[in-house]
Amino acid sequence: MPRLQRPYFVLIFSLLALSLLAALGLACGGGPSPIQTPVSPSQPKFSHVVIVVEENHSFSEVIGNSAMPYFNGLAQQYGLAAQFFGNAHPSFPNYVMLTTGVIPPEAMTNSFSGTLTNDNIARELDKAGISWKCYAESLPSKGYIGPDVFPYLRHHNPFTYFSDTQGTPQAANIVSFSPQFSSDLANNSLPQFSFIVPNVLDDAHDGSLAQADAWLKQHIDPLINNPSFQSSGLLIITFDEGNQADLSNGGGQVATILVSSKSKKNYVSQTFFQHQSTLRLALASLGVNQFPGAAAVAPDMTEFFTGP
Repeated sequence: MPRLQRPYFVLIFSLLALSLLAALGLACGGGPSPIQTPVSPSQPKFSHVVIVVEENHSFSEVIGNSAMPYFNGLAQQYGLAAQFFGNAHPSFPNYVMLTTGVIPPEAMTNSFSGTLTNDNIARELDKAGISWKCYAESLPSKGYIGPDVFPYLRHHNPFTYFSDTQGTPQAANIVSFSPQFSSDLANNSLPQFSFIVPNVLDDAHDGSLAQADAWLKQHIDPLINNPSFQSSGLLIITFDEGNQADLSNGGGQVATILVSSKSKKNYVSQTFFQHQSTLRLALASLGVNQFPGAAAVAPDMTEFFTGP
């Protein structure tokens, strides 16, 4: 087992607290946390925020790996979180934390098939009148919330579990990545928030890191070079968890990069972050100041930017 780092002990306490928050949230209909750290005055605002989630590789397997020249090029040009850790193993609880800020005990397995009633990113975006879509590659049909259809895995798509999207018009915001994303980008009709889920052949889950890197270059490079994105866009690429042998701080150390015209160049952060900070960043970047679960008090990520 890897040597436990100091933040690991903080993690143990945090997970116990989050389990209590999850239980209270489920009992009370997923209400917001009563404690909210104010948004930093140095937090920049963006017109578009895009999150891409890759799979199951630790920081040391990704950063400096010649099989991922595109990803590493972005990491060198923009911002790299060098002390970012997944929250747990296996995959699903990390996606849940990334979008709800809590991990209910029953959601600690990839086989979870229930409904998440906790406060979540979709709910907060809807309350604020902010447009959003989840672009899931190989999704069988628009609004599909059913089981796996290879190479699409449902537990990589947390939006399908929210009570906010099940049997509601909001399910229409869950769309297939191809051709919808490229079409929306070309037509300047991207929503303000985009959550991108590559299929398991393209996210390094079943395919190689080289395949994942080629997919990013093909599909994400046009986004970065889009004039609207360059003007006021934020891209976050992260991995859900490290490899299964990497137990550091719960889910292993993962590579996370932030790409924006407002990003500090060639910046490497040594601050300890987990997925709840990404959730906080995504919402704060769009002007939302109500954060689900642990995102309410998570360390903010404003250090990556040159200013508000």
